[in-house]
Amino acid sequence: MIRLTKVELRRLTARRLTAIGVAGLFLITALLLVATWFEARPLSAAEQQQAQRQYEMMHQDWVEHADEQRKQCAADWQTQPDPKPKLEEMCAYPEPKPEDFGKPKIVFAEVTPELLQGSSYFLAFAAFLIGASFIGAEFSTGAIGNWLTFEPRRLRVYGSKLLAAATGFVPVAAVVLAIVLFGTFVIVDRLGDTASATAKVWGDLAAIGGRAVVTTALAAVLGSIVGLLLRHTAAAIGVVMAYLVLAEGVFGSFLQDAQPWLVKLNFDAFVRHDTQYYVEQCKTSADGSYMCDYVQKTLSFEHGAWYLAVLTVAVILIGGWVFRRRDIN
Repeated sequence: MIRLTKVELRRLTARRLTAIGVAGLFLITALLLVATWFEARPLSAAEQQQAQRQYEMMHQDWVEHADEQRKQCAADWQTQPDPKPKLEEMCAYPEPKPEDFGKPKIVFAEVTPELLQGSSYFLAFAAFLIGASFIGAEFSTGAIGNWLTFEPRRLRVYGSKLLAAATGFVPVAAVVLAIVLFGTFVIVDRLGDTASATAKVWGDLAAIGGRAVVTTALAAVLGSIVGLLLRHTAAAIGVVMAYLVLAEGVFGSFLQDAQPWLVKLNFDAFVRHDTQYYVEQCKTSADGSYMCDYVQKTLSFEHGAWYLAVLTVAVILIGGWVFRRRDIN
């Protein structure tokens, strides 16, 4: 199995689409860091002066009218029907601060998890695409038949191809995520706020990156199996796009209670170690009015991990059964 896997790894790395895909990943990573740099840039001198003038005007108004506004608000609060909010919450007029005006500084601990999660999406897509092409092209050209003549044990061939697809993308994903992580730190350290980058924050970010590497490997495996089942790269891409549009888009928006069973939400729950989603809940109030509100719910990391594990194992078993029994031609 090790010998076969090494051969498959060499074939994977020698493919033109693999080289193009990896180059595209690094290009997207560079564009992501450039966008982060533009987002982190401070305001120009003219914009800073305008923000300062706005602050001084608002602060002067607060000094002159804050007490009057609090008294008027307290009087209005007395006339409100029950239940009413707390007086301190309703009539809070905090003093304006300079940092409330203008562009806030970008914070490393806040922006980096989102960037790593976004990177996990395009890593998974690229791994799926290249994995599907890796096996789909062999069926399109008939090369798989020649390979089985050399190694007739189909399950060994099947396992080596999946293992090569998974392990081949681990270093690529690790390098891309490391570039995103440390590149973001360099940018934010120069233009924003890195004071919150404690050891715990670094540990959490490393964990997000590690889980993103795992999802990249899983995507490569699933892409390879879909390419094997459909025997064509374009068909595999079509299936993915149809799922994203119909299941994630249409089905997920109409049947919101089914969101915990969609791939993307479980993907997010695994990568981010829990994720939130919203469900619309409607009810008739005591006065007969019908109101709807969005309730935030949490999908746990454990749910996402089990979901992805069961899905991957099931697809691997189906792919192995089909590859073992179906005629190559």
